[in-house]
Amino acid sequence: MQTVIIVIHLMLVTGLIGVVLLQRSEGGGLGMGSGGGGGFLSSRGTGNLLTRATAVLAGLFFVTSLALSIIAGLGRQPTSILTPAGSPQAPGAPGPAGQPGQPGRGVLDQLRGPDQPAAPAAPAGPQVPQSQ
Repeated sequence: MQTVIIVIHLMLVTGLIGVVLLQRSEGGGLGMGSGGGGGFLSSRGTGNLLTRATAVLAGLFFVTSLALSIIAGLGRQPTSILTPAGSPQAPGAPGPAGQPGQPGRGVLDQLRGPDQPAAPAAPAGPQVPQSQ
């Protein structure tokens, strides 16, 4: 089902690109106008047809985009970034801290790595040698 909608979506994208490129420039924002008076898209009726085709293709593009996002999220379960994947405990329950990926280690603890302690043992300051 998802593959069929993706193929339809891609056909709509190519059609939308083609219809937009066929339209006559009305603003001349980059200094490019619509050349001479007698061209392929010189009549007003063709412009209205292209405008309607653009609106229809854009609407269908929007619908297929929504359908693809809904289909992609159907089997997804909610997860939390604060608890590691595969932990059987509740999000707020304390657990043993230790190796990366163990339950009880938060995101910041995992980013620190296994070699670095969670908190410094002594305050960081200048060390003054004591004389005896």
